[in-house]
Amino acid sequence: MAMPHYEHIVIARQDVSAQQAEEISASLAQIIADNGGQVVKTEYWGLRNLAYRIKKNRKGHYILLNIDAPWAAVAEMERQERINEDIIRFLTIRAEELNQGPSIMMQVKAAREERARREGGRPEGGRDRDRRDRDDDGADMGVEA
Repeated sequence: MAMPHYEHIVIARQDVSAQQAEEISASLAQIIADNGGQVVKTEYWGLRNLAYRIKKNRKGHYILLNIDAPWAAVAEMERQERINEDIIRFLTIRAEELNQGPSIMMQVKAAREERARREGGRPEGGRDRDRRDRDDDGADMGVEA
């Protein structure tokens, strides 16, 4: 019988480094392995803004784990996450099958990087365009984007 599949998202505190966030994901993968499962894929999505403050944090390091493990392994991992003060939120969803390719978040990130490369390294969001198209008093100079 095949083991159930889970998608698990972890949000770590904003003041941990990216290296520490990777270590958190490695320790979670070890917990799963010790309990008879395996982490099929791990993605680090980076430091992202939160929709609202969580435990006084405005940002968090997002990590996705695709897990193939019995529920007992996932339950133990979640128990360890509740104890860990560097983890501010987590969510586990049972999936019918695991996506082998990059997640939507990684696809969007790759598309943004490609667009920035094509447009000559302009920062995300086009913020410099807004400043360039206005004179000192903020009036529009009639330059179309």
